[in-house]
Amino acid sequence: MLVLGIESSCDETAAAIVADGAQILSSVVASQVPIHAKFGGVVPELASREHLRKIEPVVHEACHRARVGIRDVDGVAVTEGPGLVGSLLVGLVYGKALARALEIPLAGVNHLEGHIHAVLLENKVDRRAGRPVDEAQLPAVTLVVSGGHTSLFLVEEGRRQDNPHPVVFNYRRLGQTRDDAAGEAFDKVAKLLALGYPGGPAIDQLAPWGDAEAVDFGRIKMRGNPLDFSFSGLKTAVLYRVRGTALAVEAEERRAWRQARVNCPAEELRAHCSQATLGLIASFRNAVVRDLIERTLAAAEAAQVDSIWVSGGVACNSLLRARFAEASRSRGFRILVPAPVLCTDNAAMIAAAGYYKLVAGQVADATLTAHASFPLGV
Repeated sequence: MLVLGIESSCDETAAAIVADGAQILSSVVASQVPIHAKFGGVVPELASREHLRKIEPVVHEACHRARVGIRDVDGVAVTEGPGLVGSLLVGLVYGKALARALEIPLAGVNHLEGHIHAVLLENKVDRRAGRPVDEAQLPAVTLVVSGGHTSLFLVEEGRRQDNPHPVVFNYRRLGQTRDDAAGEAFDKVAKLLALGYPGGPAIDQLAPWGDAEAVDFGRIKMRGNPLDFSFSGLKTAVLYRVRGTALAVEAEERRAWRQARVNCPAEELRAHCSQATLGLIASFRNAVVRDLIERTLAAAEAAQVDSIWVSGGVACNSLLRARFAEASRSRGFRILVPAPVLCTDNAAMIAAAGYYKLVAGQVADATLTAHASFPLGV
């Protein structure tokens, strides 16, 4: 089964062709970073307009790279939420119209479920026996961590008595952010320090030059569910440490320097950062990553699972990947993290998740619409 995936939840217009939920034949992503960089974040109206311009050429390019015609597609999977409603509607309307014109089934996919399926897609799952993963992988605790989401899920394989196909995924939400997502915190701190947008990659590139113990941010303590996250306090701590100090003056000088340049390579940006700023950056990254690691490992231990999956844009963070690899060696967990190209928003993960919905008969109709908030699991 060839599934066309469409992803437009935020500022990436993406399309992909995936065969049988396992083989990526093509994956095309049109980034809007240059458009939003001058504002230090995504501007919803600009994002929607850019999706309108890019959606058709991106879909055609995905078919071209896959060497298939649009009429060879057997089904369409499109992100229905969560995300920016204006952006989501562009992909949804296009996907619904295409499915209707081609008379093929349509599946709506939760963006978070797509990130979870990116792990399966990356690890070349053997589906010849009709099973998505071996018994050592499921159940698994999954951390989905990005600019808009930071959540922990227990992923299990289930069965549907009303459908002979054996592959059904059940999701139970174990924890979630109560305020800023981790990627959002990275972006806001980077904006405060005039490091550029997107902030996560900039901080990750600069942090190795600073002392991760320069600032003691302490542990984040949560009342209620200990598996919930909160990063607004860390962000505010950085703000108070900068406000009214030489670091603030330095940040404004760096902002003026950046505005006069088209490109700011990491090496040049580092030259415009004092050791105090680099230490603050490194300490902030260390605090965020430490919290993500500790709560994820605690969730895996509480759920008594051996497998941990990590996905989402922040899963590209080099320290996060290194710390999880270390935990795999020292704690015995099987930790799976996709390649960076599948961690960030893409349509291949949407097509992969949509494949399972289509074969299970979970077909959407014309009432499918966009959801700014769209929880996954219970």
